[in-house]
Amino acid sequence: MEAGLRKSLFAVAAAALALAGCGSEDGGGAGTARQQIRIVGSSTVYPFTRAVAERFGRANPAYGAPVVESTGTGGGIADFCAGVGAERPDIANASRRMKSGELETCLRNGVNQVIEVPVGIDGLTLIESAERPTGFRLTARDVYAALAADPFGRPQTARTWRDVNSALPAVAIRVYGPPPTSGTRDSFAELILEKGCNSDPAMEQLKAQDSDRHKQVCTRVREDGAFVEAGEDDNLLVQRVSQNEGSVGVLGYSFLQANGERVRGIPIGGVMPTAATISDLSYPGARQLYIYVKGEHLAVIPGIREFLAEYANGWAPGGYLSQIGMIPSAPDVQARAAAAIANPRPLTAADLR
Repeated sequence: MEAGLRKSLFAVAAAALALAGCGSEDGGGAGTARQQIRIVGSSTVYPFTRAVAERFGRANPAYGAPVVESTGTGGGIADFCAGVGAERPDIANASRRMKSGELETCLRNGVNQVIEVPVGIDGLTLIESAERPTGFRLTARDVYAALAADPFGRPQTARTWRDVNSALPAVAIRVYGPPPTSGTRDSFAELILEKGCNSDPAMEQLKAQDSDRHKQVCTRVREDGAFVEAGEDDNLLVQRVSQNEGSVGVLGYSFLQANGERVRGIPIGGVMPTAATISDLSYPGARQLYIYVKGEHLAVIPGIREFLAEYANGWAPGGYLSQIGMIPSAPDVQARAAAAIANPRPLTAADLR
């Protein structure tokens, strides 16, 4: 970006932030622009970003620790893309990549400098109680057939896992999972449900003939109580699964790793969720995690660049984020992330194709 254009954009951002910061003293607005970094988004990325925020706050007391909120990927990106100004967040955590429609919303609302930073790898895992295990061994097809509203275009009739696959136990289907606003829900649909759906050649043909119908058949989840939306609180999901024999949960690997005495991983297609299988992407639920930074705020909200540098310290192999469950990205992805921090380049629609 030309230096003159960059200065112009920053000037516009500064004016917007100053205007947003002005207001009455009765809670309608602060007398000056906001100083503290504000971050929203994914519940999966939340513990990693919070750890970075705590370290950053201790090392930079003049800035203070950033405010980090767990709102879900979809909700966080919606807030992030709603506009430029002190009332809008500076960074969005995401457990999946930003969608083209979300980027269009950003651009439409004047958020023209969306900077994408891949921060590490996580696994979308299936879990069951460690104390009262059922011994599930599932495939993507099993999971899809159990949870789809209309599996393979037919009415859903399965009540137990054995109804889905005669080799599975005759226990009632009860799966605790994330709500539609969660990036984990999007990843679940893409990495597990669609793969299971497309195991039927007829569904692959449907995708070529009618992509909208294919998406509905392959990703719409049943609403009769077999799938229970557990909200954005993954710790509550762990609690529910650990206390209910036969129930299954869907959440990020970091929460499985942190609660190994209460829940255990379920293999998908014979592959257990481990640091090694997620790192080499052999586990079907492995996924890249991201943060999105608002370029217009970089020169206005103090400390954002230093916060990003602290994030890079944490995601390196052997860094402190690996100690709480983040799997380091491949070297080329880490290099891309470092470049995005050193020389920010706005995300474009072409990048998301």
